[in-house]
Amino acid sequence: MTASDRTLADRASASAAVSRRTALTLGGATASVVALAACAPGASTPPAAEAPPAEPTAVGSLADLPVGGTASAELGSTPILLSRPAEGEVKAFSAICTHQQCVVSADFGCPCHGSTFDASTGEPTEGPAMQPLPEYQVTLDGDTILVSA
Repeated sequence: MTASDRTLADRASASAAVSRRTALTLGGATASVVALAACAPGASTPPAAEAPPAEPTAVGSLADLPVGGTASAELGSTPILLSRPAEGEVKAFSAICTHQQCVVSADFGCPCHGSTFDASTGEPTEGPAMQPLPEYQVTLDGDTILVSA
């Protein structure tokens, strides 16, 4: 093998190393973009909803919400969460997480980033959410749960 042959072989080897390096760099960059996209505003957010009604609207019944229980419902087209901390007491909160606007599940946990909220107060019990869920007005008409914005 001549000196020029070795130089060509060395160049081919260096080119392959650059290709591996480039592939690893691109792979890492792609993974970073995917991870950031998951936290971007608009990721896993609910479709734009109309403003919730200001007048009391029936969203459920006490028979469907036992003491200590929670449920999800809709106030117009706005997702909400209900809780019944005690007999004769019902709370209603926005179901939109205050971290990145994902829809919080009926167990008051956000499936997007793991935030959890207290079902009695709406306060975050585990982050990354730092702000409480907005609370709505609740009135009871017999067995009917009425909620208003």
